[in-house]
Amino acid sequence: MQILRRMIARLAATMVTLVGVAIIVFVVIRVVPGNPIAMMLPPGATDADIQRLQALYGFDKSIPEQFLIWASGVLQGDFGTSISLRQPVSELVLGRLPATLELSVMALVIAVILGGTMALTATLYRGTRVEGAIDVAGGMALSVPDFLWGLVLILLFGVLWPLFHISGRVSPSLGFEFQSNFYLWESFIRLRFDVWADIVAHMFMPALALAIPLAAIISQLLKQSLKETMHLDYVTLARTKGYAETSIITREALPNAILPTLTLVGVQFAFLIGGTVIVERLFSYEGLGNMAIDAVINRDLPLIQGIVILFALIFTVVNLVVDMTYAALNPRLRHA
Repeated sequence: MQILRRMIARLAATMVTLVGVAIIVFVVIRVVPGNPIAMMLPPGATDADIQRLQALYGFDKSIPEQFLIWASGVLQGDFGTSISLRQPVSELVLGRLPATLELSVMALVIAVILGGTMALTATLYRGTRVEGAIDVAGGMALSVPDFLWGLVLILLFGVLWPLFHISGRVSPSLGFEFQSNFYLWESFIRLRFDVWADIVAHMFMPALALAIPLAAIISQLLKQSLKETMHLDYVTLARTKGYAETSIITREALPNAILPTLTLVGVQFAFLIGGTVIVERLFSYEGLGNMAIDAVINRDLPLIQGIVILFALIFTVVNLVVDMTYAALNPRLRHA
């Protein structure tokens, strides 16, 4: 019952958050200087042409009236029509979302592997130069933004040693026709491992650029949790029984120290999706973040609103799932 009440409260808070985000974004992007309608028309357009398009997109009404019209459409699944691309916003956003999700999941997997390995190694060699070197490496990884890591990776593995692709999502020369926008998953399911390997080669560097700072965060938190756990009685008991230090860390300490890290991973995954914007642009990756930059440049208000609302929805849903998972796994909250 405690978990159920907590879930209901979080769902209510999620709805309030989404409504608040929608109102703020809707108002802010309309008070910013610039006329998106004027950008659509050729230089010789008349005032009548501008007024006609403003009426078509509802920009001739007041902001509260525009919001009510837009909100009523959203409740029916209609997020409007893109000004620059002349297509439904929902189709555009959902068409690009799979690419961003696949990139974010790969970055998360890389971050967990790197961060977990660093934390376990630092714990095993605690108090030695190895731990100090890992701490220094983690500090460097965390102090450099992901887009700068992307530039470094492009220089190293795209120019000096061209091992990976530096732009796009898949090589057109493969001639593979996808039935969905989940390229990585579909190529694997259809057993086209050549296409799957090509997609991974395109995704690896942007995913690694996103993963490096997150791996440093995971490493620091997991290492601290492991250090605290290593002083508990059951770990001391396992040590007196003659268990190897590696076995003590992985079998005894890690299962009890990993819960805070799992919570962090879930929360950071939501930030990771939103943080793909610059990295996708840098690698010309056909994801939602790249589209967001184009929408801002073109002052495509309906498309900006749709992308921001989707990001906000993903963020709140992931946080809700993480909160409920933590409550279910933590006995102190489960039996409160």
